[in-house]
Amino acid sequence: MAEEKDREKSQVIEDEAPEKNKEEACEQQPQDAEKGETEAAAEEGEVDEAAKLSAELDTLKATIEKMQKDYLLLMAEFDNFRKRTLREKADLIKNGNENCMKAILPVIDDFERGLTAVENSNDLNAVKEGMNLIYNKFKSFLEQNGVKEIPTKDADFDTEYHEAVTTFPAPDPAQKGKVIDTVQKGYTLNDKVIRFAKVVVGE
Repeated sequence: MAEEKDREKSQVIEDEAPEKNKEEACEQQPQDAEKGETEAAAEEGEVDEAAKLSAELDTLKATIEKMQKDYLLLMAEFDNFRKRTLREKADLIKNGNENCMKAILPVIDDFERGLTAVENSNDLNAVKEGMNLIYNKFKSFLEQNGVKEIPTKDADFDTEYHEAVTTFPAPDPAQKGKVIDTVQKGYTLNDKVIRFAKVVVGE
């Protein structure tokens, strides 16, 4: 009797074991499937990330290449500009006074005509008049080119424009510190002193 009970009990255990294994297998299959899907998703994400990084790298390479080309072009243009500027500057220094010299030539022509007239004329007044005409013409030319005479007559002595050659006792107290006489005229070019006026100052 006891043996039969033991056999029945072992039979029940044997019957239950396959069912339990089946249940464990069923439970394990979804877990394996989920694990596989997760790994696949992770691999797909890594592929997408790699593709994105590769695209960004290509974009950066293209940008750097464009910047290098622009830089080389800019350097070439700047070098051409520098050479052209140096050439123009050299030409300006060499020929900058061309217009000035061309404008002086008519005055020289007048001087030559005046000298010829002096040789063939005994009229002193005519010679003086011709010299005055040439002088006024030349002075007008200088003024047109920005050269002006520094005023000195009854002017206060100013070290910005005047150079005192000597001092002289002023005949009038009002002339103290003023220009009494001009030894050499001074001139400015576009308001810049190019030659100081040499003067005698009253003291």
